[in-house]
Amino acid sequence: MHDSFYLLVSVITLAVIFDFINGFHDTANAIANSVSTRVMTLREAIILAALMNLIGALSGTAVAKTVGSGLVLPVSVTQVTILAALGAAILWNIITWYFGIPSSSSHALLSSIVGAAVATSGTDVIITGGVLKIFGALILTPLLCFFLGWLAMYMLSRFLANSNPSKVNKVSQRLQILSAAFMAFSHGNNDAQKTMGIITLALFSYGAIGAFEVPEWVVFLCAIAMAMGTAAGGWRIIKTLGVKLASMKPINGFAADTTAASVIEAASQFGLPLSTTHIMTSAIMGVAASNRVSAVRWGIGGNIVVTWVLTIPLCGLMAWLICNFAHLIFG
Repeated sequence: MHDSFYLLVSVITLAVIFDFINGFHDTANAIANSVSTRVMTLREAIILAALMNLIGALSGTAVAKTVGSGLVLPVSVTQVTILAALGAAILWNIITWYFGIPSSSSHALLSSIVGAAVATSGTDVIITGGVLKIFGALILTPLLCFFLGWLAMYMLSRFLANSNPSKVNKVSQRLQILSAAFMAFSHGNNDAQKTMGIITLALFSYGAIGAFEVPEWVVFLCAIAMAMGTAAGGWRIIKTLGVKLASMKPINGFAADTTAASVIEAASQFGLPLSTTHIMTSAIMGVAASNRVSAVRWGIGGNIVVTWVLTIPLCGLMAWLICNFAHLIFG
C-alpha cells in the first residue's frame, strides 16, 4: 500500500510536469502569429496566453473524461502504466521542443497511454471504438482546419478588396489580440484537460475515487501548471510557426487564430482531445495558401508533417519499452 501511494504521488508529480511542459511547448499555438506580425511583444503575448490558458483550463472536464476512460479500460491500468506513458510523452516533447518542431503533445500522450497499457495488460484493454474516434479526429481535423483557414482568408480578401489597406491593418491588429486570446483560451480548455484525465485515471486506479469524475483540486492543479508553463514561453517553436512556416500580416494572423480556436473549442464541447499544434499549423498553412501556394514554405511544413506521422508509433513504442522496464523494477 505504501509503495502504491508513493507511485501515485510520483504519477501526479510527473503529470504536473507534463502539463507545465505542454504549456511552454504549445505557447506558440496561441501567440506565434501575434508576435511575428508585431501586434504584441513576446512578453505581452506570453502574459495574455498564460492568463487565457488558465481561464480555459478551468472551463470544463469533458475532454478529461475521454482521455482517462475512452482509450483503454481504466480497471486494467496501474500506476506504473501511467508513469511510463507520461515519461514517454515528456521525453518526446523535450526532444521536439529542442529542435523547434511543433509536434503534438496530444498525439504523444494518447499514443503513450495505449502503448503503456498494452505493455501492462495486452491488447484486450484497448477500447477500439474510442481509439478510432479519438485518433480519427486527431488526423482529420488538421485537414478540415487547412480548408477552413483557406476559406476564411479567401472570404476576408474578397470582402476587403476595396478597403483602405492602412485601415484594414489597424483594425486587424486589434482583432488579432482578441483572436490570440480566444486561441489561448481554447488551448487551455482542451490541453489541460488531458492531464486532468491522466491524474483522475491514476486516482481511480489507486482506489482514491469510486467513479471516474474529475476532482476540483485536480482541475485547479492542472490549470495552474498549464498557465505557469505557458508563462515560461517557448521561443523555439514560436519562431517556427510565426516566422519560418509562412509570412503573416495581422489579417492573416486573425484568420488563422480564429479558425483554429473555433475548431478546438467545438471539439472540447464534445469531449474530443485535439492536437492544438496540428490545428494551428494547418490553419496557418491554409491562410497563407489562400493568397498563393508559394506563400507556404512547404519544406518546413513537410518536416512538421513527418514529425506528426512519427509521433504516434514512436511514442507508443517508447511507452511500451519504458513500461516493460518499469515492471522489472516495480514488479
